[in-house]
Amino acid sequence: MSDSNGPRALLARIRLWLVLFVICLVLSGVTAFPLVTELRLVDEALGSWAAPVAEFLPGLAEWIARVRGGVEAAGEQAPYLLYGTDWLAFAHLVIAAAFYGAYRDPVRNIWVVEFGMIACAGIVPLALICGPIRGIPFWWSVVDMSFGVIGVLPLLHVRRMIKRLEAPAPTSPSIGVPTVR
Repeated sequence: MSDSNGPRALLARIRLWLVLFVICLVLSGVTAFPLVTELRLVDEALGSWAAPVAEFLPGLAEWIARVRGGVEAAGEQAPYLLYGTDWLAFAHLVIAAAFYGAYRDPVRNIWVVEFGMIACAGIVPLALICGPIRGIPFWWSVVDMSFGVIGVLPLLHVRRMIKRLEAPAPTSPSIGVPTVR
C-alpha cells in the first residue's frame, strides 16, 4: 500500500490545510490592529505608485480615501471607537487558536472545522444586512462576502478529508481483514 494515500498522508494534508487557514485568519486579524496606518499607506499608494489601480478602479480609490478620513477622524476625536477593531483582531486570533484542536485530533474535533464553515456562511447575511445599514457600497459588501466564500472552500476540503480519515478501512468480506488499496 502506498503511503501517499494512507492515513498518515491524509492527516498530513489535513494539517497542512489547517495551518494555511490559520495563517490567513491570523493575518486577517493582526491587520485590524494598525488600521489607521494601513489605510494611510494604501491611500498614499493609490495616489502614487499604484495610481494605475486608482485610474482603473476610481470607486475603490474614492472609497479608500473616504474610509481613511473617517478612521483618522475617529482616531483623533473618538479613539475608543477603534477599540472595536482591536476586538475584531482578537476574535480572529481566538478563532485561529481554536483550530489547534482540529490540528491535533481532526476526527474528534471536526466540530471546529464545521464551526468555521458556519462562521464563513454567516459573513454573507451579515454583509447583505449590515452593509446597507452602515452605508457600505454593495461592491465592498461583495468583497467582504468573498472572504466567507473563499474561506469555506478549504474548510469543506478539510472536512471531506477528515470524514475519509474517520471512515473505517474496508475489510475483505471472506476473512474480515483490511483490504489493501
